[in-house]
Amino acid sequence: MTHVVTEDCILCRHTDCVDVCPVDCFRKGENFLVIDPDECIDCAVCVAECPENAIFAEDDVPQEQQIFIQLNIELSQKWENITKKEDAMPDADKWHNVQNKLQYLVK
Repeated sequence: MTHVVTEDCILCRHTDCVDVCPVDCFRKGENFLVIDPDECIDCAVCVAECPENAIFAEDDVPQEQQIFIQLNIELSQKWENITKKEDAMPDADKWHNVQNKLQYLVK
């Protein structure tokens, strides 16, 4: 099993989770992070670090967020590895707790 970054990360992209990952499995897009399922060791350390509560164990991804399992797989193959914490998106506070952000995901 792996962990999955879901919709709440879109347009926020906090990277607190990146700093605690022991295997550097995060990949960075323009306005979203994903987890490479081939690298994730299912340690769950990142879950508590995410200020958006956007990371779930694959088996716990909410039904309406299931598309993000496949998006993490696909995008992790295209995006660059990120290993250090960076600043969140400039308008992250504005997008906190906003629903239905998939339309804004830049692939």
